[in-house]
Amino acid sequence: MACVTKRRGRYVLDFYVQTGERQRVTLKKGTTKKRANLELMATLDAVEAGVYMPARRMPLFSEVAEDWLKHKKANLRITSWEVCEGHTKNHYTDLDNLKIGQVTTATVEKWIRERQEEGMSLGTLRKVLVTLGQIMAYAVRHRYVRHNPVRDAERPRETGNEVKGEVFRILSPAEIRALLNAADSEKYKTL
Repeated sequence: MACVTKRRGRYVLDFYVQTGERQRVTLKKGTTKKRANLELMATLDAVEAGVYMPARRMPLFSEVAEDWLKHKKANLRITSWEVCEGHTKNHYTDLDNLKIGQVTTATVEKWIRERQEEGMSLGTLRKVLVTLGQIMAYAVRHRYVRHNPVRDAERPRETGNEVKGEVFRILSPAEIRALLNAADSEKYKTL
């Protein structure tokens, strides 16, 4: 049985988790009864799915990333593992102090936008996103979160404004004739 009660002017969620333990979660002051009921429904959904974890026990993104690295070390070549380690150490500093449950699709899209504004190349960004997706898939497998937000995030694309490589201009027939006439030896004309 689950219910919402009010104690000392604050709403409290009272429910049982998947192990049969009774949990009480006190909500922030100023929370409305409607919001408290919505919070209870979301919590019960998480309990039913087997992914409920009290906020104080939920690990940080950096801790999950570190566990993922340890898990991957045995399954990857050393060079691949070093690339993944470099990604986790250098590119996810914005996410490191967030609880793993706070990493949402919106958070991932904001992170992508910030990397693009910093000028990170599209190829590098895509590689780093693959690593981020694997970390979040690891979190799903270990039931820290219900789904992988990286899968739903809009992927970065080329804008079409960038010039790739050098731009070549083809000479017109008149320019070709002028070039050949200007060459002073047969060797250069052949070239």
